[in-house]
Amino acid sequence: MLNVLSILTGLLSLIIVIPSQIPFLGIGNWLALPVIAVGIVLGQLSSKRSGRNFNLVILAIAVIRLLLGGGVF
Repeated sequence: MLNVLSILTGLLSLIIVIPSQIPFLGIGNWLALPVIAVGIVLGQLSSKRSGRNFNLVILAIAVIRLLLGGGVF
């Protein structure tokens, strides 16, 4: 059950992260980071690891985008 919640949290954060890849919408990545963190914690508490790994991939995408944009844009 926790794995399903982790995947759903990951999908929610993915909906936030995808439009945030457009220039000047990068603030959405900052909004997605706490949601991703909750998904990682839920995935870690689960017996399966697919939800945690999915959230880690989304976290990597968001962090790389923030690094490329200087953290703001």
